[in-house]
Amino acid sequence: MSAVHDFLLSIGVALLALLPIVNPFSTAVLLLSISTQLTPQERNRQITRACIYMAGILILFLVAGHLIMLVFGISIPGIRVAGGMVIGVLGFRMLFPDDEPMASASRQEAQQKTDISFTPLAMPSLAGPGAIAVVITMSSSIVGHRVVDKVFAYAGVVLAILLTAIASWLVLRMAEPLRRVMGVNGVNGLARIMGFLLVCIGTQFIINGVRDLVLDTAFWQA
Repeated sequence: MSAVHDFLLSIGVALLALLPIVNPFSTAVLLLSISTQLTPQERNRQITRACIYMAGILILFLVAGHLIMLVFGISIPGIRVAGGMVIGVLGFRMLFPDDEPMASASRQEAQQKTDISFTPLAMPSLAGPGAIAVVITMSSSIVGHRVVDKVFAYAGVVLAILLTAIASWLVLRMAEPLRRVMGVNGVNGLARIMGFLLVCIGTQFIINGVRDLVLDTAFWQA
């Protein structure tokens, strides 16, 4: 039951953390602005590839998260506090966005590209620094579990990443109808709601990291 509980908990926590920070609605606005030169069929192929790339990037960082921590000597409280800070900053940017989210030079370059699936759609729009910080933080929280529990916990996060990719694919495929129904202001309103959720998630990550540091007797003895 513990393994199943970890599996379900990993899915729920990862989805709640990933969906707001991936924020496919803001990527849908970006997609509409840089894909005017593409046919609908080609744009749909680019969307599918972007979501596959996004899932691959996040799963790679999830699996390599513990190795990254070992190589760079990063502690679990450290990665949680740093991840929380990154997520919180991104959340504030979504709450109080710049008038021009993408520089004009970058936008022109993206419009001239024939393949926009990896950049800028998959990275940094969908699988940006915040999403990568989330999965590395998730990986750090799995360290120390029993082998069976680890497998279920990792499987839960991977499934959440795949579900996030599917949700992103659906939103991006519906980008044009969404713009007609909700308008740009409606999409931006959703982005700000997700930004507030990200600030809350980032704050909780920082609280958890500080709590772990305070309770770490080895740190205080050192």
